[in-house]
Amino acid sequence: MIHLEESGRELFGLHSTASTCALRGVIEMRVATSDDWKVWRQLRLAALADAPYAFTSRLRDWQGSGDREERWRDRLSLPGSCNLIAVSDGLPVGMVSGFPGSRVDAVELGTLWVSRAVRGRGVGDRLVQEVQQWATQVGVEVLLLTVASSNEHAIALYRRNGFDRAEPSAREPLAVGKFTMCKVLRAG
Repeated sequence: MIHLEESGRELFGLHSTASTCALRGVIEMRVATSDDWKVWRQLRLAALADAPYAFTSRLRDWQGSGDREERWRDRLSLPGSCNLIAVSDGLPVGMVSGFPGSRVDAVELGTLWVSRAVRGRGVGDRLVQEVQQWATQVGVEVLLLTVASSNEHAIALYRRNGFDRAEPSAREPLAVGKFTMCKVLRAG
């Protein structure tokens, strides 16, 4: 099991302070840049260890030879993407990404994970809402995501935030046990 490091708060001194907003006085949302790769790496490895059923990527894909600074920086530098880190008491406790997908009128929400230590405090809702706000600002009409059909907590989170199950697409088949959810942000 991978645990977030709790010593050396300087490791969590995220570089992107201009895009910080307070969440209920306890949680902050920060935009992650390629300079935040160490924090993103730690969160992502914790997420893949904690909830392997929830992600397409596997922990072993990001360890060993896959665990390179360049790869983590590249992941945080995808053109047209938004990567957010939730921080509580100076420690990273959640993450999410918004990124371009296969549809020009949509972006995808992915990589969502919240540490067990802060689950039930609305962190997941805020992460989803922040990506939705970003998607609206970049002018897309639809926000899409893929979820494991067995991930009841995530499905409830997405439904609570206005997502509905999308009709399957023959052009974009999903892995067994997963389905797409969508939220219309504005009429096209």
